[in-house]
Amino acid sequence: MDNLALAALLALTPILLAGILLIGFRWPAKYAMPIGLVAAALVANFAWRIEWVTIGASIVQGVLVAIGLLWIVFGALLLLATVTRSGAIQTIRAGFISISPDRRVQVIIIAWLFGSFIEGAAGFGTPAAVVAPLLLALGFPAIAAVLAGLIIQSTPVSFGAVGTPMVVGIGTGLSKEDGTMSSDVAARAAELGLGQSEFVAHTATQVALIHGICGILIPLLLACMLTGFFGQRKRFADGLAVAPFAVYSALAMIVPYLLVANLLGPEFPSLLGGLIGLAIVVTTSRMGFLMPKKTWDFAPRENWPAHWMGTVDPADEAAQLQKRMSLLRAWSPYLIVVLLLLLTRNVAPIKEFLTGPAVIKVEGIFGTAINQNMDLLWSPGAIFVLACGLTYLIHRMSGGQIGSSWKLAGGQIASAAVALLCSLPLVRVFINSGSDYNNAGLDSMPVTLAEAAASSVGDAWPLFAPFIGALGAFVAGSNTVSNIMFSQFQFSTGVAIGATSPETVVAAQAVGGAAGNMVAVHNVVAASATVGLVGREGEIIRRTSVPMLVYSLTAGALAFIGINGLGANAGTVVLSTVLVGLIVAFVLIRRSPGRELAPVASRPTTAEDPA
Repeated sequence: MDNLALAALLALTPILLAGILLIGFRWPAKYAMPIGLVAAALVANFAWRIEWVTIGASIVQGVLVAIGLLWIVFGALLLLATVTRSGAIQTIRAGFISISPDRRVQVIIIAWLFGSFIEGAAGFGTPAAVVAPLLLALGFPAIAAVLAGLIIQSTPVSFGAVGTPMVVGIGTGLSKEDGTMSSDVAARAAELGLGQSEFVAHTATQVALIHGICGILIPLLLACMLTGFFGQRKRFADGLAVAPFAVYSALAMIVPYLLVANLLGPEFPSLLGGLIGLAIVVTTSRMGFLMPKKTWDFAPRENWPAHWMGTVDPADEAAQLQKRMSLLRAWSPYLIVVLLLLLTRNVAPIKEFLTGPAVIKVEGIFGTAINQNMDLLWSPGAIFVLACGLTYLIHRMSGGQIGSSWKLAGGQIASAAVALLCSLPLVRVFINSGSDYNNAGLDSMPVTLAEAAASSVGDAWPLFAPFIGALGAFVAGSNTVSNIMFSQFQFSTGVAIGATSPETVVAAQAVGGAAGNMVAVHNVVAASATVGLVGREGEIIRRTSVPMLVYSLTAGALAFIGINGLGANAGTVVLSTVLVGLIVAFVLIRRSPGRELAPVASRPTTAEDPA
């Protein structure tokens, strides 16, 4: 197949089809993703001429990856069920109310600050699996909880899992098979006087700077989302009322994040930035610093539309227990999770065992070169389950409470299984389509899409580089995988267009790959499952796609300016347009009177909220 445009269109077909079914027709992922998988298999066989045995091996590989993800989701569900059945959630709720009963403050502290810390420690979608059920347990609508957990999957993601998207993603993506830098990368590193790891760290500082600018308004976005979509008056201006606190909370995380990226390297910006920011904001909030004068809360639960809620309702169950405990005991499950994450990710002997002898290796699937490692003990899922086991002792839970928590979590995980067991095989078929696997002499489907995009925009490519990163994350569900797939392509494209710093194009790729986590299908399915919203994935992606697009567009403009400077150029125009758009949006929001939440009886319970 010699026509690049046709090849790109065929490569796009499975993703486009799944997207149309999810977002356009509002199909649940458990129906849309199997159809997308069939389309991917057909395109792989007929257009890329990949043998069916290789396609089958890719599908099996995807199923094994999905099992690993389901293990994480089950662990998160079990942790939520455990703190619910033990009654700890009542104390946790009271603790956050003691900081501030204002829901806008709570979502910023829990989602933005605590979520950034968890991302830095664990990565791979773990923050949404922790933050969403915690917010749900504190009395947030299920859909608000999952949206918050996904929207913060942006700024901290590039440095998640102790810098894996940088160290492994970009490091591997810019390397040859023998682990050394490719020739064009080596030449640029030599020009800067840097070694291989130093060049990755240099690129990571640019990633951090772009993220730092793009992420300043994420906490304010969280507050406005709550008040505009889920308030009694549905008034976005109520979110703007906490703008000083929101921007302060953003800077409390971003300033140490930038300092760590420049001084200590790419492993700890999100972990230390989130931790330092959390300590600062919680301390000053208790002192009343920048706290809103008027407390904002949701309407009474009985007035909530049915589509705000999922099938998981831990608040009601916890309320029936009427069991109180100390704040330290109540938080012990989450403290154990954090401690175990830090130990397993940073203590060399433990890390070496969990990522070495403890890994289950499935090699040569169906006689092909496709392998898959299953690191179930290294996974956050194992940490969640171990934390639950220790919690049984600390919270002195009865056998009935323990059994009930397992039954609850087991019933909930079943509903997410179908979607994940089809979406991950689609991803592996898509990725395993390169020249090593196909007989058509084509690049892999993701690279084909990227090459077609680059050939159409020329020197303006830095503006579009983040969207390729986002596409990789949307498909693979991982910033790390997106960077592995596209870093070399992005660098080579930067060289081809004459960019003075082609690594800036790679940085834009990494930032877009982080933003793509907001809409990554498997992240959305996993987060939705933890709050009982399976089947609502399309609605959630529609809502998170707007911040993802704005974030990526801003990142592209900043990368373009970083390469070409400020002036009469496309980057300056795009960035100015984004800023003007934000100012206009703020003015309109402040002037909008909002609208009252309609009585539940007057609206259909299955319709999507038009807001």
